[in-house]
Amino acid sequence: MTFETERRALQRVVAVAGLVPVLGGLYGVLFGQAGLGGAYDVSTDSHFRYLSGLLLGIGLLFWSTIPGIETKTSLFRFLTMVVVLGGLARLMGLWLTGVPSLTMLAALGMELVVTPLLCLWQIRVANRAGAPVL
Repeated sequence: MTFETERRALQRVVAVAGLVPVLGGLYGVLFGQAGLGGAYDVSTDSHFRYLSGLLLGIGLLFWSTIPGIETKTSLFRFLTMVVVLGGLARLMGLWLTGVPSLTMLAALGMELVVTPLLCLWQIRVANRAGAPVL
């Protein structure tokens, strides 16, 4: 696979994977805790919308790495660290309170498997481009 082919493939995968935090975050901002069903609490809803806004921002920032993705290693690593920390918090919650819904388990897979693999792929593309990897 040529460098350009691999670079374009990574860009496409990041664009598609970025749909998860962007759409999930936007849904949470618009519908809040009520979008999940169940009991409702105003303070919990406020916190849920705030965290959804952060999720939306993370997705938008991942999308911002798409142009010139081979030069965005620092931002990509930072965003990956944030996502993995969130995933570790979710994993701790699983251990403390039990197994969540399949949607939340899928999110955990994105956070602890998919995102780190994309980060490794981005580093590979950056190395192939000869871009400095800081």
